[in-house]
Amino acid sequence: LPPLSCGNSHAQELGFVLLGFAHVPKLRPALAAIFLAIFLTTLLGNSLIALLTSLDAGLRTPMYFFLRQLALLEICFSLDVAPRLLVTLLRPGVGLTPASCALQMLLVLSCVTTECFLLTAMAWDRFLAICRPLHYGSIMSPRMCHLLAAFCWLAGVPVSLIFTIWLFSFPFCGPRGVRHFFCDVAPLLSLVCADTRLFEANVLAATVLVIMVPFCLIATSYINILATVLRMPSTSGRHKALSTCASHLIVVILFYGTTGIIHLRPKASYSPESKQVVSLSYTMVTPMLNPLIYSLRNKEVKAAFGRVCCGRQGF
Repeated sequence: LPPLSCGNSHAQELGFVLLGFAHVPKLRPALAAIFLAIFLTTLLGNSLIALLTSLDAGLRTPMYFFLRQLALLEICFSLDVAPRLLVTLLRPGVGLTPASCALQMLLVLSCVTTECFLLTAMAWDRFLAICRPLHYGSIMSPRMCHLLAAFCWLAGVPVSLIFTIWLFSFPFCGPRGVRHFFCDVAPLLSLVCADTRLFEANVLAATVLVIMVPFCLIATSYINILATVLRMPSTSGRHKALSTCASHLIVVILFYGTTGIIHLRPKASYSPESKQVVSLSYTMVTPMLNPLIYSLRNKEVKAAFGRVCCGRQGF
């Protein structure tokens, strides 16, 4: 690959080449087929969740309102990452302009931030429903739900925009190959030929706020939920309360277990290959699993699917 020389505007215009899974060239066709299947399953599953929670009157509650937001977010996340990944696997060496790379990084950072806040809002919704049931209806009004959703979607945009512009203001040098399957902070930092210590310190501080603060709020919500559930006299009541939280808790563990590893250390010692595998979890696998987790464990979603299908057939 031709180098990107520092200060060379022509070199900067050459852009980048994503080298995702370059270490396994013989497996690229098979990986492309697998990721295409995951991508299509993700779109189908999350679209069904979004449609069900919109069409069925029984699912028009705050919990399913936020589930619909999560489904729409996973669709956006997949559309940002998966098509470029498939191009990288099927047409290795295809260039990516700096503007396209910056846009992809901006969208990925925004989606990760939105998911952190959205999972927090969902945990707060469950906390109010179980621990403050008498005040739940007045607090989680439709207006409050829409305000929370708007905050979740928009809160990460300014921070993501600042760090994207800041990173792409650095001069890039060395090979123009990005050792990842999408434009992310860590692999792009390795191409910068400038002092990035201030940038890394600010990224780490922002990451701690965006990832760890919501995680602590989620943990606090579930500690209170568990304490309330343990005080319930009825076994069936305890089981019902915990079952409404189980799906969300599984998604939280999957999401935070991987994003924390990747984003809390911009220049971590992990190999590029291991980072790609971990990144696949929250960019491809988790968005595919979320609809399955919420539908397979949720009788209301399965019942709504039956009502919608029967209604359509009856019509």
